[in-house]
Amino acid sequence: MEAHLLSSSASMEPLQSRYSMFTSPRCLLPLPPRSLSSSADAFHSVTLSNCFRSIPSPGFRSKPELRIRATSSSSQSQQSFAPRFIQHKQEAFWFYRFLSIIYDHIINPGHWTEDMRENALEPADLNDPNLTVVDVGGGTGFCTQGIVKYVDPKNVTILDQSPHQLAKARAKEDLKGCTIMEGDAEDLPFPTDSVDRYVSAGSIEYWPDPQRGIKEAYRVLKKGGKACLIGPVHPTFWLSSFFADMWMLFPTEDEYMEWFTKAGFTDVKIKRIGPKWYRGVRRHGLIMGCSVTGVKPMWGDSPLQMGPKAEDVRGKVNPFVFMYRFVLGVIASIYYVLVPIYMWLKDQIVPKGQPI
Repeated sequence: MEAHLLSSSASMEPLQSRYSMFTSPRCLLPLPPRSLSSSADAFHSVTLSNCFRSIPSPGFRSKPELRIRATSSSSQSQQSFAPRFIQHKQEAFWFYRFLSIIYDHIINPGHWTEDMRENALEPADLNDPNLTVVDVGGGTGFCTQGIVKYVDPKNVTILDQSPHQLAKARAKEDLKGCTIMEGDAEDLPFPTDSVDRYVSAGSIEYWPDPQRGIKEAYRVLKKGGKACLIGPVHPTFWLSSFFADMWMLFPTEDEYMEWFTKAGFTDVKIKRIGPKWYRGVRRHGLIMGCSVTGVKPMWGDSPLQMGPKAEDVRGKVNPFVFMYRFVLGVIASIYYVLVPIYMWLKDQIVPKGQPI
């Protein structure tokens, strides 16, 4: 089955009709069309010049009066058939209400290991203990534990919307000196030009509006500051693609590059990461599949202008629609608990040096 890879957008048409039974304007949030060109198995860094040759030079940023305009409803070519049942803030909140119990013991060993964390944080340039760092969507503090190896904990802030996840972070001895607070990744409670490093790991997949979250990363950084966003990559194997799009946001590498570039970042790069036992295989997608970095070139807010937020967490929610989406999302997530087990077994069975 794994030989059948999605090679073009046309090959996804059967999936579109399959998804249509689950979708409605109330439930879905549009995103840019997926490019499936990033299915190569080798780990490497992708530079901005290689991916966006058609984008004008970022030199426009020296002219403050010229600003990019974008709204959450302006992308008419965005794909809208993927349900992503756990990509709303309230759905993610309740999802982690239960996942927080087993997150560090069941989820991390299969998707987010200490070796991966070190590899993913390396491009963030955490090279000074006096740097001020925010870990957005920090959850149980697993990524923060990698940050405080290089940065004084008193200079590190962990932010997450889940009090249940943050309770796990507060209990960790090496994070005792960190500031821990609840907050929204799309509306950060930090002043403009206030931090040296922005880090976010395993959070973007739940953001209703990823572009807004990356715009916020740009805003809070100081000039010359660096953002490091660690997140999933979209699968090319048809079954994995189906369950990924049923569950939550799995961006393509092209989408990451586009979001960072539109927000105003320069020197945008992607570094691929993954568990060792995948042997570089990316066709199933990875919940922690890449580390994206960008540098803020000038003081002030992002040149990107956006409309109202895509989701108001204070708004009323239809309990039946919520439960329907939540249950289907949890079912879809089980597939990605099984995938790393499957890949680990293949790694044990297939002789080293042979493809898996």
